[in-house]
Formats: sequence, structure tokens, C-alpha cells
Amino acid sequence: MLDLNDVQVFARVVEAGSFTAAARLLGMPKTTVSRRIAALEREVGVRLLQRTTRSLSLTDAGRLYYEQGSRALRLIDEANLRLAEARTEPSGTIRISAPVGFGAHFLTATVFDFLAAHPKTRVELRLTDDRLNLVENGIDLAFRTGVLPDSTLIARRLGSTHRILCASPDYLERCGVPAMPADLARHDCVIAGPSAAGAAWVLEGPEGRETVAVSGRFAANEMQAVFAGAVAGYGIAQLPFGIARTAVADGRLRRVLPEHEMPASGLHAVYPSGQHLSPLVRAFIELVAARVNASGGRIGGP
Repeated sequence: MLDLNDVQVFARVVEAGSFTAAARLLGMPKTTVSRRIAALEREVGVRLLQRTTRSLSLTDAGRLYYEQGSRALRLIDEANLRLAEARTEPSGTIRISAPVGFGAHFLTATVFDFLAAHPKTRVELRLTDDRLNLVENGIDLAFRTGVLPDSTLIARRLGSTHRILCASPDYLERCGVPAMPADLARHDCVIAGPSAAGAAWVLEGPEGRETVAVSGRFAANEMQAVFAGAVAGYGIAQLPFGIARTAVADGRLRRVLPEHEMPASGLHAVYPSGQHLSPLVRAFIELVAARVNASGGRIGGP
């Protein structure tokens, strides 16, 4: 009968490059390592290692067996870890970064529920529309929207967010109400970005997808500032629905081109790839994922 301990010894021999080094890592005599490898080869019926007095190499069968066997060992280790984590109540501090709009209008309430459910935890929430370096800033988990650049981060897609066009009643009275996307080029727009000129907005509506070049007098790289610029009457802005909803309801903003909206933007949870996902971080991600799923996978939908 196959002994998984023998498979583990075989994997350590391959990784260490010799029986002697593997024996040192495993804390057992070299003769025991050799005996276990021989027992494994008898059990599987093929030679896995070519041995000489000076070298050790994998056979073709050994290479295949190592690839499959080491993968199985990792799965077993992960299963054991999950079981151990399931018996342990989450505790400690989790440092989270998120965009301002998403954090203020969705994530904060989830954080409070998480703290209430797990009294031994602490959360440090950093809301910023800048994409911080997680390792340099000591961040355990970040939530990001839009297209993710290639990086060493692990990402899990949770759902999507969407934006709508809004302006203040005062601005629309002064400058008119656009009737079609092309009209935006003749309006002041509040730009979410570093420059008030040279932006292009993509809209989806009854006629399909359209791209319009826009400009304006005010730009900001932080969504609350963009929101404030729209409320103050400096032009038309594209705002996350979660941010704009209250202002639209109380009359500070009016929707513009309501049959159009920006293409949905992906919402992801990301964390450093070299970091083991702790029970604390995993529990929080699962709670957020459940909340997003309960909303139909779309944050801030009408």
C-alpha cells in the first residue's frame, strides 16, 4: 500500500538534490531516506531516480511522478491548513486599502459587520483612489476596480461597479441638457484624472458603445473631489452610482443621458502573491464576496 510519507521523502530528495541534503532537511538518517525511496519504487513499479556515486537525476517516470505527487502533497497541506483555520476564530489586525467611493458607500458597513462578528479582530481601513504598493505600505488586502495591470498580486474578481452621468441643476440651467453623447464635447466635464483636457469617455446606450472626447475646467484624481465639483456646478461628471445616488435623490444632482452609462468596471480583491492568505483576510474576502453576490454581483446598481 502506498505510504504518503514515502512520497514526501521522494519530493524532498528531488528538491534538495541529494539523499544527504534531504536527510538533513527531514531530520532522519540517510539510510532511512534511501530505504523509503526504494520502498516507493517497489510500490509504483518503476525506477524514479538514477543514482551514481556522484550524481542523482530523475527518470522520465520520476519527473512525471514528482510533478503530480508534489501537487497532491500541496493540496493535502492546504486541506490540513484549512481544517486548522476552521477551528480557529479569526483574530488580529487586517490592513485594507480601497477606493474612496467603494469604501465609503459599501465597504465600511461590511467592516463594521465583520468587527461585530469577530470581537478579536481589528481593521485599519485606508481609503484612497491611488493604487498603493501593498508590500511597501504594509497592506494585507486591497479592493480595486477597473482593469488590473500585470503584477505579482493575486486577484479575485468579486463583481462589478458602474458609473452614471450627473450634473447640478444650476449647471444644466446655465449650459443646457445634452441630448446625445456627442453633445458632451461641447460641455464642461468634471474629469476623474490628472488633467482637465484630453479625456475620452466611453458610453453604452441604445445605439451601442460610443467614445466622446471631453474636457473641462476641473479635474481631480479622487472621486469625492469629482463629486464635489459636480455638485458645485463645474460640469458633467461620471460618478459611481453609490456616490451619486443620494445627491440625485435629494436634488443636488440630476442624471444626464440616463439611457447611457459607462461600461461596468470589474471589482477585485487583491493581495501579495508571496503572502499566505491568513484566516483573517480570507474570512473578510468571503464576507465581501457574499455581500456583492447578494447585490447581484453589481455594486451600486439602480
